[in-house]
Amino acid sequence: MKGISIKSQEEIELMREAGRILAITHEELRKALKPGMSTYDIDRLGEEVIRSYGCEPSFLNYQGYPASICVSVNEEVVHGIPSKDRILKDGDIVSLDAGVIYKGYHSDSARTYGIGETTDLAKYLMEATKQCFFEGMQAARAGNHVRDIGIAIESYADECGLGVVIDLVGHGVGKNLHEEPEVPNFATRRRGPKLKAGMTIAIEPMITLGDYDVRWLDDGWTVVTADRSLAAHYENTILITDSDPEILSRADGIEL
Repeated sequence: MKGISIKSQEEIELMREAGRILAITHEELRKALKPGMSTYDIDRLGEEVIRSYGCEPSFLNYQGYPASICVSVNEEVVHGIPSKDRILKDGDIVSLDAGVIYKGYHSDSARTYGIGETTDLAKYLMEATKQCFFEGMQAARAGNHVRDIGIAIESYADECGLGVVIDLVGHGVGKNLHEEPEVPNFATRRRGPKLKAGMTIAIEPMITLGDYDVRWLDDGWTVVTADRSLAAHYENTILITDSDPEILSRADGIEL
């Protein structure tokens, strides 16, 4: 357990507020998405909303990442770099990964949306990816181990006939955007740390219509499926409690 922080009630409240603002940011982005919009426009709007609440974007300049919102389209799994030249079109799916810093504490979450009218397969992927998160969250209980989360996610993805990206994982979150422990979306050989009340983690299944294998593009950030199949990403920051886990990256009146 060394290196894994247990949050105080005060810290949890700060993360809850960070999560509320992040949920509002995602909702504003969801409402704005449309064919003809550039991924740069998405980034600008996201940063504007975050800063309007007196917060800072977690991702901007993090390890050199040049934007506030990771915008990944179709076969892009994560970490797509916004561009004025990347224009959304009818039928695309777009994954938005974002983070908020509120009074020194981070919240991290991701959503995948369809642009215009998407295929039934794309809708199936997005819904299954979202459910993968909820399957994993139900295993995120005090007394269980990190491995139990990955088993739940992978088992559901397998039932759906979908691929689970294994080169990227979830993580602890709090004062730092990335903290211990790593939270894989698949079954690992080791059980990993035991979950305890007060731990805050980001569970983020990255699921594909094809294989699990991925590649990094020459920009050093954008991760794409090796077989160029569609990919979706769904993430929330959650709190481990003595009973049911709590989603911190949510806001009243906004659908998860």
